[in-house]
Amino acid sequence: MSRFPSLTAALARPGALPPSPVAVVAGASRGLGLLVARELASRGCRVVGLARSEESLGDARELMRSWGWSMTTYVADVTDADALAGVIRQVETEVGPVDVAVHVAGIIQVGPAVSMTRDHYERCLDVMLWGPINLSLAVLDGMRKRRRGRIGVVTSIGGKLSVPHLLPYSTAKAGAIGFCDGLRADLAGSGVTATTIVPGLMRTGSQGAAQFTGDQAKEYAWFAPSASLPLVSSDASAAAARIAEGVLAGRGMVVISPLAQVGMRVGGVAPAMTGAILGLVGRLLPAPPSGDPQASGTVDGHTARRMLNSPWVDRITSAGRRASTRFNGQERPAASSATTHP
Repeated sequence: MSRFPSLTAALARPGALPPSPVAVVAGASRGLGLLVARELASRGCRVVGLARSEESLGDARELMRSWGWSMTTYVADVTDADALAGVIRQVETEVGPVDVAVHVAGIIQVGPAVSMTRDHYERCLDVMLWGPINLSLAVLDGMRKRRRGRIGVVTSIGGKLSVPHLLPYSTAKAGAIGFCDGLRADLAGSGVTATTIVPGLMRTGSQGAAQFTGDQAKEYAWFAPSASLPLVSSDASAAAARIAEGVLAGRGMVVISPLAQVGMRVGGVAPAMTGAILGLVGRLLPAPPSGDPQASGTVDGHTARRMLNSPWVDRITSAGRRASTRFNGQERPAASSATTHP
């Protein structure tokens, strides 16, 4: 039982039914963000989904409708602070005051550090560090004045244990953890809470939308099974339910999957040993191509899968591809803004 009261209880007035909280989900067009939106709707929230692609948002609205829930959507880019603040003002005018804001938007870039450019780091930091900051700043003033609100930031075990071949991703997620943990302390006693969400790998179909550098086909060959196999990845629907429950209850931290919990504990107790193990893992992962390690550029997971052309990898990643189809992560001719989380 959480020591924080539920949000609906906090909103209730004596003798009146509690109103439906307005919940904004950034990155709601597919994958984990779409599932979090569904879970919040099932708990009585009026859900507002944000993403950069109107096409993807339209598909997400249809999926939500097929599940029996509705979602109002707005096109928004979490990396544009001024535009995002304007969208939040529009939401509060047209839907109602924002009581819940969950940042799920993310990108995954897979490859050795020598193949990553400054642009890779900037993109990850813009989406997964500045994104949560921009969303929080856009909703905090109103939440503080009303003395109620829930903020949730989806980070990653990669932000606690920096994972080889995911360095820009881990760097941004580590910053997001620091931001959300510090925000939670700063908000103590205000009626507003901030929840740091730390998932491990999840079966969302993220391998298709991930970006691969270095030896792209070989990078896909190790990452895709890791994000698909039940023994190492978590069920995305169950993870979304835990996220919604934790944010609405105002919990300080929600850690998803036993492997993430074990990794955090071992990393805290034995950091030197953990670093040595991660170094060994890094040496076992694919080396960059000979010559210029950045020459091969970056391709998405759908392209990397075709480059690999491995029936064996296709078989063992079938669960991830099914999740991609179910949760609006299918291949598109142009890039969309939907979330990709491991």
